Amino acid sequence: MAAIGSFELVVPATVIDANGHVNNVQYVQWMQDAAIAHSTELGWSQERYASQGRTWIIRNHTIEYFHSAYAGETITILTWVSTFEKIRSLRKFKFYRGSTNTVLATAATLFIFCDLQTGKPLSIPKEVQQAYAVVAPEDEP
Repeated sequence: MAAIGSFELVVPATVIDANGHVNNVQYVQWMQDAAIAHSTELGWSQERYASQGRTWIIRNHTIEYFHSAYAGETITILTWVSTFEKIRSLRKFKFYRGSTNTVLATAATLFIFCDLQTGKPLSIPKEVQQAYAVVAPEDEP
């Protein structure tokens, strides 16, 4: 089991804003892409959740930006589960510029585990929790 997922991409020109760098909202899309890829790698694809009538909804995002990213650069996004509580899980992210290993941003998303049809929160099943290794703060990248 990969406790820390790694997602790499090359910044397309289409996500560059009027300031000449990656638009800030693009990071949220990449967070979603990295989280889905990591969950799928651990055996919990969106399709698997849906087949059980379950899903994760987002309660909130936090992002702190340190440096800009530009078209053509390779970015690596690391992601991991930081906590599991009864109905919620905190997933963290770290964005790196591949060529210099510069931290571009750090982020987190608080997810709520829910019934797909009703949207009502549900307890996170043990089989889901067991698929994800919780990374303690001292072990974070």
